[in-house]
Amino acid sequence: MTTTTETLTPEKLAEAKANFKKDGFVIIPNVISTEKAKEVLDRLWKARDESERRGDPTHLAWLDPNESNVRVFYLMNLDPIFLELIQHPTAIQIVKAALESDNFLISNFTANIARPGSKSMGLHSDLSLQCPAPWEKTWAANVIWCITDIYEENGATMYIPGSHQWKTPDDVISGEEEKKLYKPFEAKAGSIVVMDGRLWHNSGSNVTKDVDRALLFGAYNAPFLRGQVNWAVGLSDEVKATLSPQMRDWLGVNRDGNLGVVTGENDVFKEGKDVPRN
Repeated sequence: MTTTTETLTPEKLAEAKANFKKDGFVIIPNVISTEKAKEVLDRLWKARDESERRGDPTHLAWLDPNESNVRVFYLMNLDPIFLELIQHPTAIQIVKAALESDNFLISNFTANIARPGSKSMGLHSDLSLQCPAPWEKTWAANVIWCITDIYEENGATMYIPGSHQWKTPDDVISGEEEKKLYKPFEAKAGSIVVMDGRLWHNSGSNVTKDVDRALLFGAYNAPFLRGQVNWAVGLSDEVKATLSPQMRDWLGVNRDGNLGVVTGENDVFKEGKDVPRN
């Protein structure tokens, strides 16, 4: 099998949602074909070159121990193929199920290529970078696109099972104990790993001699949280002109912010109630 249908069947979606809630992540194989993954990888390297040409560095010394980690930011501003992936129907379907809402913002979309010799960055959860404790609910989800096969030796993302249940910094296990708890995400190229923003994880070390590990990280969050990237500034006018009304909402580049999107307990805005939008 090289590809799936554009969305999961109701039965498969229910199974994926149950696994996500239980484990803090779910792996969906064959979301894109292996041929498509190879195309994305080729265009990712070209995006790396274009990012450097524009003056956006692809290595951050304060984040990664060495230059074997290649990071590409603002993907959607570099190639339309990344706009295609960030709104892929299967990814959006799982994100809505994970967040238990049709309303969300696209917080970030980046790439991390772990080349041989790359090292780990450090234990963290995505939600803890955006939201103070307590971390009570799935207010963020990360869709990890596997552009190559990922496994422990080539630097797969390492996660701590059950850590999506940690609610405060006092629950976080770190140091030598942390290292004993890690498990790798393992998946084939073309798969996605959908991770709860509360799951604590780390980039793995690539100990192979000649195998790159390429991942894209599409971050989505509840609309009351500010995204990691301000897309009104981070996207060119040319790219913004190509966006559908739905994508403009998801990227927060319309005049209105979360007016009528964030729902509460009052009678003004409720789930399912139509709210006029300018």
